[in-house]
Amino acid sequence: MKVESSIIQNKFLRVQTLNYGASLFEVYHKKNKINLILNLGSKKNYLYKHPSVGSTCGRYAGRISNAKFKIGNKKFNLNANEGKNILHGGKTGFSALAWNKINKTKDKIVYQLHSSDNDQGFPGNLVVNCTYQLRNKFLIIKYDYKSNKSTHVNLTNHSYWNLEKNKKKMIYNHELKLNSAKYLQINKNLIPTGRIKNVKKSIYDFSNFENIGKKLDHFKNKKLNIKFKGFDTTFFVKKNNKNLVGTLKNNNTNIQVDFFSNLPGLQLYSAQNLNYKKKLFPYQGICLETQYFPDAPNKKNFPSTLIKPNKRYTCFTKIKIS
Repeated sequence: MKVESSIIQNKFLRVQTLNYGASLFEVYHKKNKINLILNLGSKKNYLYKHPSVGSTCGRYAGRISNAKFKIGNKKFNLNANEGKNILHGGKTGFSALAWNKINKTKDKIVYQLHSSDNDQGFPGNLVVNCTYQLRNKFLIIKYDYKSNKSTHVNLTNHSYWNLEKNKKKMIYNHELKLNSAKYLQINKNLIPTGRIKNVKKSIYDFSNFENIGKKLDHFKNKKLNIKFKGFDTTFFVKKNNKNLVGTLKNNNTNIQVDFFSNLPGLQLYSAQNLNYKKKLFPYQGICLETQYFPDAPNKKNFPSTLIKPNKRYTCFTKIKIS
């Protein structure tokens, strides 16, 4: 199949999507004349392996330890693609597949994917719809899904946001505020230990607007002996009636992006490992992935990602761009 692009738009925003990975290629702010996300340049690049740029990650966004889980007494071995763990659904996750366009209007597009039983080791024939819709200044991303067997599902959009006019500029001048007081502790392989920690007095505290460049300086401080070069951290979203997750803004362009979702977690990734064909570089974008928690199938104290047979599930993320 070839890469096909589609455009939805209104007076505020123009959004270009691709069938490969049900990906966001462009989120264009009409007034400021800026595309707010990174892409791979040529659309043909989406046919080949890439760091999930703008794509829908599944069946399971994030990591599952030892690439296995149990449902009841039955053990399932998955297609490991990061050492002995599995990341973003395995060697051929949803971001690498061509989705079918099943509906399109001026301001809405729906993609669908059929993932067969035992795809990457996951049980159940799973059908997923990914809907992108514009409503005034909001880009709404909705997933709904159903399987004929009990299985684990965790879906997210993996866009790298950069609110600068010049995309060669890194994310250092962005500010971030998160509606979160807790984050998941991780081990050296970025797998959650199961411990939920308080953000207070740590570099993970984004309860007020924080400059991302200053935060990233902490990771470069040799004395602190921090293992990682940036954020690849799951935040526990505080329940609130607006479903507010967090806000990203840039003072150079005066653009602010607010994220709302009914999902319990946010994966903050500062793109320290981003590297693509001399086109994309570390810290050039920031991912705010609304999702369930990594390794939830193996952690009883995390919100469950188990879905029951023949029951329809849905989740949404609303992104306000102003």
